[in-house]
Order: sequence, then structure tokens, then C-alpha cells
Amino acid sequence: MTNQTLHMIGNAHIDPVWLWQWQEGFQETLATFRSALDRMAEYPDFRFSASSAALYSWVERVDPDLFAEIQARVAEGRWEIVGGWWIEPDCNIPGGESFARQALYAQRYFREKFGVIARVGYAVDSFGHSGTLPKILKQSGLDFYVFMRPGPHEKGLPGRLFWWESDDGSRILAFRLPFSYTGWGQDLEAHIRRCAAEMKPPINAAMCFYGVGDHGGGPTKENIENIRHLSDDPELPALAFSTATAFFESVATRDWPLPTVHDELQHHASGCYAAHSAIKRWNRQAENTLQRAETWAAIAAHTTGLSYPQAEFGQAWQNVLFNQFHDILAGTSLAAAYDDARNLYGEAESLADRALNDAVQSLAWQMAIPHEEGVKPIAVFNPHAWNAKLPMELEIGRIDGDAVLTDEQGTPVPHQIVQSQATAWGRTRIAFVADLPPTGYRVYRLVSGVTPDVDDTPNAADTTAENDRFRLAFDPRTGTLTSLYDRHIGTQILAGPAARPVLIADPSDTWSHNVFRFAGEEKAQDETSGFQLTRLQTVAQGPVKTVIRVESDWGPSHLVQEFCLYQDLQRIDVHVSVDWHAQHTLLKLRFPVAVHGYKVTHEIPFGHIERFPSGEEEPMQRWVDISGTADNGVPYGLSLLNDGKYSVDVTRNEIGLTVLRSPVYAHHVPAELDPDTAYAYIDQGEQTFTYSLYPHPGSWEEAATVRQAAELNRPPVALIATGRPAGQLPLSDTYLAAEPDNIIVTALKQAEEGDDLILRAYESAGMATEARIQLPRWKRTIEASFGPGEIKTWRIPLDQEAPVVDTNFLEN
Repeated sequence: MTNQTLHMIGNAHIDPVWLWQWQEGFQETLATFRSALDRMAEYPDFRFSASSAALYSWVERVDPDLFAEIQARVAEGRWEIVGGWWIEPDCNIPGGESFARQALYAQRYFREKFGVIARVGYAVDSFGHSGTLPKILKQSGLDFYVFMRPGPHEKGLPGRLFWWESDDGSRILAFRLPFSYTGWGQDLEAHIRRCAAEMKPPINAAMCFYGVGDHGGGPTKENIENIRHLSDDPELPALAFSTATAFFESVATRDWPLPTVHDELQHHASGCYAAHSAIKRWNRQAENTLQRAETWAAIAAHTTGLSYPQAEFGQAWQNVLFNQFHDILAGTSLAAAYDDARNLYGEAESLADRALNDAVQSLAWQMAIPHEEGVKPIAVFNPHAWNAKLPMELEIGRIDGDAVLTDEQGTPVPHQIVQSQATAWGRTRIAFVADLPPTGYRVYRLVSGVTPDVDDTPNAADTTAENDRFRLAFDPRTGTLTSLYDRHIGTQILAGPAARPVLIADPSDTWSHNVFRFAGEEKAQDETSGFQLTRLQTVAQGPVKTVIRVESDWGPSHLVQEFCLYQDLQRIDVHVSVDWHAQHTLLKLRFPVAVHGYKVTHEIPFGHIERFPSGEEEPMQRWVDISGTADNGVPYGLSLLNDGKYSVDVTRNEIGLTVLRSPVYAHHVPAELDPDTAYAYIDQGEQTFTYSLYPHPGSWEEAATVRQAAELNRPPVALIATGRPAGQLPLSDTYLAAEPDNIIVTALKQAEEGDDLILRAYESAGMATEARIQLPRWKRTIEASFGPGEIKTWRIPLDQEAPVVDTNFLEN
């Protein structure tokens, strides 16, 4: 077996947070890195690999001498920098732009501090891997990928070493670790022999990871001595102290018939897609707030000279990226860890909110708004690179008598008085639909003392609502949505009662190990089991929207769904509030769709994937869609959008949105729960989120579902704008526009170095596209050819004579 080589990869796999808080993980990082350096001093052939820029930054802050030793070992080639990400993240839940920032901040840190960037993507413990990761890794300077989960019992692969390809044709060389990312003590020999047995001719090289892990530790003296001793065993391959990079470089040029995998790598721990609703919602909100803030800060820097808060954005993003660590974002850490995560997200949101407010206030102050008695100017800012009609609610001061809302041209705009968030005199809340230019703003005028010719008195007796396009009907016994009828197409969209709360017994652990679908006896909303209807009421009705509230109880748990049917929009927003007081139970909302010959599509980071509707729990991002043929023969579909959920099943033609799970915190089988012990359970108490029903003729691609989901998740910003009559900015303007509909801009920001702009977009529908992106205030037009699913990033110099340059996530 001397023609075979087993690359022995010394590592520690440090979980900075899991069954402990980050402060303990910090200490373990210091101790582990110190130990690895000591082993290097004792064994000249020893090599060590470590990921996660966040951990290196901890060491740099508190022990500069230790950090300097690591720098020297990296320069020597014995300490390998791997990963290329700020942390080892969950690889399903972060948005595409978050993956870009994982690489941006980590690889730039590695280059600055060590003079190298990682080449090996490294997520050995993450619980599944999105099918778009190959193109994300390529844009991150990473050519290789090593992972372990899902294992062979969860995902069949044609070999441990394979080419992994994404929708745009990008591919990387990937390796699935055999058995474990750690190995130590008396078990190491057995681990080595098992790894060696995995090699199958003609492939004669593999990796074997060893070292004390999870809580840090790394390779021990005993590990290293055992490997040296086993090197003399003629029945074993050559055992080489090595690195992941060395392994991949050695096999990448071999003429082996390696298979190509064009698929996602799922499923492991399917319960993680839903565990801990709060961490999922905090993550989504922080991602979107930061993207909005960067866009408007970059625009304000160019337009008004406002200083761009680069350091603040860096700190905010690094907080978010740290919380995307796979055991935090997956919901599998101990309860106290989520207090820490909440604080980090809170700081990130505060930094982003401050930057966003500074930017829009700076722009509004420069608008040429005349002073008019009895008029409140309202500036509304659209963060999207397309013209968008966006629902808007705004708290304003007192209105004397009736009022009329107009746009900047004086054209009346329907508005509606809704319930204020303040129960006090002198406060009013208005709702309207803002028609906004691409990545731009419009100033509306609320004129007091004028009586609008509308009737906005709610009709509390109705169980139906309709606009020009749709008619909704609710069952007065159960409160379920029994009809969603498209009046234009003449078709019923639902195949049965929808928005139907369903309870499923869920005795699994926090991860739901070895559970691929949540099945068993379901308790649906009816008269005898499950949630019981307590109130069905029309609570608002006017020229902007009709709102029907459905309230239900199940024991001490309370569920509210408010269905908002807008007069001028093609989607129905449903605001959900849950007050949950149950354990070991999963809550879903089900939506049967009346289409035939259907396909099911889920959004994933920077793309989408079609999946078989098997009823298995699947990870998704902002939307899932069923499209096919309606009963009247018309191509039709329903997209279900959300602003903070990531877990769904589709069984035949029925979508099951997972609202929550309620296992014990950090419960890992085979540990058994003691019935006499009090435990902390996940998702107890109140939570809120919004989902939207977006019925559409044709396919989701033709209906621009991706844009609709972006609009739900990144709402407009509005403020009462005093402005100045002598201001230099018009009452409506645009700064960035992209076309056609399948081109999605995800980032407009200032470059990490210099004053250039960074612009990123991707093709979202899986088709080759000629795109046109305009930045009129920079006097720039970018015309680009996108391949299916392709991501493009550009560096745009402020010097208009300098060319726009293609770059990557690292802004090289």
C-alpha cells in the first residue's frame, strides 16, 4: 500500500459557541492555539490547520506575542489558514450577501495579517450545504471545499472526492471527510485504518483529520507519536503530516475520472432550519437593514458629502457574521448563548440604523421642499433597483380634520388612517402605497383640512374581502382561508382550506437527528382538536387595504393572523403573532394549491433550486413556489414569501410553512430527558413575522417572485421631511436602476479601500441575460452579459474617465 498517501490534517475544530458561551470559546481558542504552537516547537514535521478569522482576531487583541508566533508559522508554511470565512457558518440560512461578506472580511483580514488568503473552503461541522456554494466559493478566492455532513447515510455521493458544480457552471474540488473531523487517544489508530480503507483505486490519496475537537484542544503529543509509530506499519498507506491545501493541490492535477455532482448537499439535522425563531428573524432583519443602510450611505456620500461609516459597517457585519456560526444560527446552542447573540445583533442593528438615518436625513435636508402651511412633506426611499409600489405605514403628528395625500406633482394618492402605535392624543398613523423610482425617493404631501371623497369605515361583519384582482373568503367556523379567487384569470387558487394551523408532535432533539420529515398525527384547526377559532373580524377597510383578523387558541397558546388585501397590490400580506406555550410540538401553516403538472422551487443563497415535493423538511430563504396549470388550463402558480422563516415542506401540491419548533435547548441524542427535571424550551412566548401570498399567472420567473420577496424583506424608509426651499435636490430622483426583472442588485457600497463604489448583482431566473444597469448620478451605464445564475461584482471608480472593473467578493 506504499503507493497510497493519507494526508494527516492536524486540527481542533473549535466551536466558539455551543454548549458554552463565547467567553469560554475565547479561552479555548487561546489555549488551543498555544498548544498547537508548542507541538510545532517539539515536532518539526507537524502541521496545523485552523479556520475562522474571528478566532484569530481574538488572539490578536489579547495576546500580540502569541499572534506573532502564528504569523511566523504561517510564513514558514506549517500553520495553514483555511476556511476563508469569518466563522464556520451555517451553510443554508445566511443570505447570499452574507456569504459575500464572510469572505470579504475574513480573506482581507488573512491577507493583511498573514500575507495569504485561504484556498480551501472549510465547513466540516455545518449541517448541510446549499447548491449555490460552488459559485460563492469561487467568488471568494476558494478553489476547494472540505465538509463532513451530511454523511453517507443521509446523502449518497459517487465518491468522497468529486467536482461540485453550481447552476452557473462554477465548480470546485470537494472532499467529504470520512467518519469524523477529530480523532485522538486510543481511538486514533482505528480512525486511521478506517480512513485508509475508504480509498478506492485509482484514487490513492485521502485526508484524515485528527486532534481533540469541538471544545478545542487540537493534536496531542500522543496523537503525533502514534502517527509516527503507525508510519512503519506496512499495511497502512504512507502517513504524511500535511495540510488540506497540500492534499487538494496534489490531487487536482491527477488524471482521475472524478465524478461531478450538480446538487445540494443535504440533509443533516433538518430541525435546525426552524429551531429558535428569534435567531432566524434577527439574522434576516440585520442582513436587510445593513444592505439598505450601505446603499443609502453610499448615495449620501456621493450626493451630499456625508462621511461613509466604513468602520461602523465593518463592526456591524462582523457581529452578524459571528452569529451565523453553525451552532448559533441553527438554534442548537444553550439558552444563554442567545442572550449574547441578541446583544450582537442589537449592536449591528443600531449601527446600521444610525447610518441609514444619517443618510436619508442628509438627503432629505437637501431637498427643495417649499414651506406650506398645513402640509406635512413625507419623503419615502426605495432601496430596490427597480420601480416599486411598496406598502407604507408612518406615525405622524396630529392631523387637524381630514387630509389629502398627493405626490410631488399634486396627484392625489389614496391613504388610510390606521391604528396608531401610541394610545395617546396627538398621534396619527397613515397607510398608503408609495409608487417609487428605482433606488430613489419621492416626496409626498399630506395636506390637512381637505376632505377626501372616500369611506374608510370598517365592516366588522364580513368574512370576505376583495379588490379588483382577488376575492378572499374565510370559514366562519374555523377561520381558515377557504377561497382565494383570481377574478382576472377566472380560477380558484386554493385546493382546500389554507393558512391552516397544524400541530405535529415533535419528540426529537434540538437538531431533529435522523428526522427528515415531521409527520405523524396532525391536529388541524377544526371544532374538536388543534387551534380553536375565537375571533374573525374585519378590523380595517378603506381605499388602501382591507384587513381581516383571525384569532385562534390552543390551550394557553394564541395565534393571530391579519390578512391585508391591498387595493393596488398583487400580493396579500399576512402579519402573524404567536404566543406559544407548548413543548415538543411543531406548528405549521398549510397551503394547498390548485395546480396540476406542477414544479416546486425554493430560494437558496444567490439562486434557487427545484425539489421533489416529497414532504421532507427543506431549507429555504425568502420564498417557495408551486407553479403548474390551473383548473381552467391557464399556467398559474402561488409563491409563499416570508420575512424570517427558513423551514418548509411541500407534500404533493401543499406547502407547509414551519412556524416554530419547541424542543429543549441544546438537547443532543442519545441524552434522554428526565421527566423530573425542569428544562428550558425553545420558542416559548411571543413572536411575530409576516408571510405573503403572491398568486401569479405564468411562472415565478415571469412574475418576478424574487423581486416581490425582496420588497417584503427590505421595506421602504420614510420620514417627515422638512427640507429647505433652497435645497439642491429634486422632489423625486433615482440613483440606480437594473433591468430586466431577473437581474437582482444585492449590494451598493463604498469599497473597503478608497472611494470607489462596489456594485453586485446576480441573475435570478436561470437564463442567459443581457443586462443594463444605470447609475445616472455617477453618469455610468453598465451593460453586461449574465450567464444563468451568474454573480457579478464591479468596482466603479469615482473618476468618470476610469473604466468600470470586474472584481469579486474580495474587491481585488
